[in-house]
Amino acid sequence: MSRVLFINGGSEGHINPTIGVVQELISRGEEVVYFCIEAYRERMEKTGATVRTFDDQKFIRAFISGGRTYLLERVNGLLHTAEIVIPSVLEQIRGEHFDYIIHDSMFGCGRLIAQMLKLPAINSCSSFAQSEESFDHEMQHFYESVPSDIVKPIQDTFLSLTAQLREKYDVKIDSPYEVFCNPAPITIVYTTREFQPDGEAFDPSYKFVGPSISSRLTQESFDLTEIKDKQPIYISLGTVLNQAIDFYKLCFEAFGNTEHTVVMSIGNKVQWSDLGVIPSNFIVKSYVPQTEILKYTKCFITHGGMNSTHEGLYCGVPLIVIPLSADQPVIAKQVANMGAGITLQMESLTAHQLHEATVQVISDPSFKEAADHISDSFRNSGGFHGAVHEIFGYKSQFQL
Repeated sequence: MSRVLFINGGSEGHINPTIGVVQELISRGEEVVYFCIEAYRERMEKTGATVRTFDDQKFIRAFISGGRTYLLERVNGLLHTAEIVIPSVLEQIRGEHFDYIIHDSMFGCGRLIAQMLKLPAINSCSSFAQSEESFDHEMQHFYESVPSDIVKPIQDTFLSLTAQLREKYDVKIDSPYEVFCNPAPITIVYTTREFQPDGEAFDPSYKFVGPSISSRLTQESFDLTEIKDKQPIYISLGTVLNQAIDFYKLCFEAFGNTEHTVVMSIGNKVQWSDLGVIPSNFIVKSYVPQTEILKYTKCFITHGGMNSTHEGLYCGVPLIVIPLSADQPVIAKQVANMGAGITLQMESLTAHQLHEATVQVISDPSFKEAADHISDSFRNSGGFHGAVHEIFGYKSQFQL
């Protein structure tokens, strides 16, 4: 048995793919100490892991303080979080022994903590992987296209923050890429090489294990008998940017009182009174058991988060993707490129456009065929079982 230090951040997209991995590690005799924010304590404790947390509000404030407009600002935000995460982790594990570390590819300062503890490290990548070459290309574009009076203070902040961390923790930071992507000797990527843009460009240290689909270990009340024979349209904008009253009303206009049964998940931040009259063919809930709903769904209208996209395609459901932020435009483009869905833009979206795109996806069998092809590749890729197989193969090098 080995003791595993698992460092993660604080969002569904980064947490959910690791649930099955942690359960599988524990079932194979590993002891897992898992760091995340308090909101996910209960969920991760159900895996059998020992859960410890850091202050999520301080973490978010630190991350945002770097700025959001440019890539290097987001890198600086991650560097700011080091002063929240690192002292908290070190204090809570003082005197404990760990055999290896698994860290998130973006949040949690995993690469720095691995250096400080001198532990074999594994990178857990819950989005598309990014090569150093593509990252450097983005950075070069920033340096060449943004006025120098904007670039210089951002660059100076990066140099100052890295210098402070080097001096305080005796760690090595050679590039913004190391901060943003936390590279390690092996990287577990929760998608397939086929679905990863430019998948063949990544060397064998990137282990494409496919989506890590498992129970989210949450309680959601939903009577599945309501939809089993109705092949509903399912609508969800995920758990972060779901305060979208205008969009939900647009969906009512697009599909209200049609022959379609529509299930719509709106989260817990929306005032129900703001929705107005809900059409009789809609089932609207704060939360639904998404992976169960998708088993019966004929079209999934989604923001294109990696979790939602993977879960929809894993179930062979064609998608309407309306990307909102972060990596979602890249994911949407890949879905469209593979013929498994259509991309729409929220800014210009009309009820007619949404209705017509959905009818096209439902009626044209090529979308379903593409989704089924991706589903087959996902189901044959290993998932969290494959991830743990790769982890054990890596740790065997150290005779752990």
